[in-house]
Amino acid sequence: MLSSSSTTVKNLPLKKRLSFLLKLVCFVSSVLIFCEFLIYYVVIFQCRWPEVKDGAHTGKKETSTSVLKAIILADTHLLGEIKGHWLDKLRREWQMERSFQTAVWLLQPDIVFILGDVFDEGKWSLPQAWADDVRRFRKMFKYPVSTELVVIVGNHDIGFHYEMTTYKVNRFEKVFNFTSGKLITRKGINFVLVNSVAMEGDGCALCRTAEAKLVALSHRLNCSQQKPNHSNKRCSDVGKLPASEPILLQHYPLYRKSDAECSGEDSAPSEEKNIPFKEKYDVLSQEASQKV
Repeated sequence: MLSSSSTTVKNLPLKKRLSFLLKLVCFVSSVLIFCEFLIYYVVIFQCRWPEVKDGAHTGKKETSTSVLKAIILADTHLLGEIKGHWLDKLRREWQMERSFQTAVWLLQPDIVFILGDVFDEGKWSLPQAWADDVRRFRKMFKYPVSTELVVIVGNHDIGFHYEMTTYKVNRFEKVFNFTSGKLITRKGINFVLVNSVAMEGDGCALCRTAEAKLVALSHRLNCSQQKPNHSNKRCSDVGKLPASEPILLQHYPLYRKSDAECSGEDSAPSEEKNIPFKEKYDVLSQEASQKV
């Protein structure tokens, strides 16, 4: 009897330690699950699509089938093999993947636009590194059949103008089905996709092709704006589009001197608002912006 009691006493501290360790493991696991998974649902669940009213007519709310729900992202900059450390990649890409997947699941957008610089090292990537980056992108940005993903090229995907080559442009276009001057129309809204890196205006082969496509598209859009009874022989054989103002989607912003007049939640900090932008680097040139 005494021997049995003694054994119980000796085992008690061990049980307490095991119980403490079990509680610690459960606590740490709960914190990790919340911080690395559930927190995205908590935050994004608070987002709502704005109510859209047909103010030009009845003032009634538009039906869900007539409203286009779009998410616009940019500069994902998936790290490459040259400058990207594996731990940094793992952390950043997990956060982007969880943010994107949670937003798509909760908000159910009709279309998602990514406005360039998908990759950080696309301008340098050799074929194998490019293939690996594309594979990781497709894993992170999976989307349901009810959602459409449209990706636009940026300077980090194909290089700045002096680094841009036909090979890099074609490589990007093949993966993402992107063409500069391409027009897509969804629910009566016209979107024009532009390779802004090719808007240099120096007459390079890629620039000439991109500009020619925009000129042809401009003609088609102008014809679509004309009234049905308007007689214009130049528009007689042009396929008409919905008569809506086109939305320009590209990587570089159109020309502006600085962010001084910009406001809102996403505006630059006050100490940076008056820093002048460099044309053909931070923004398109004045000439290219007017042409576009």
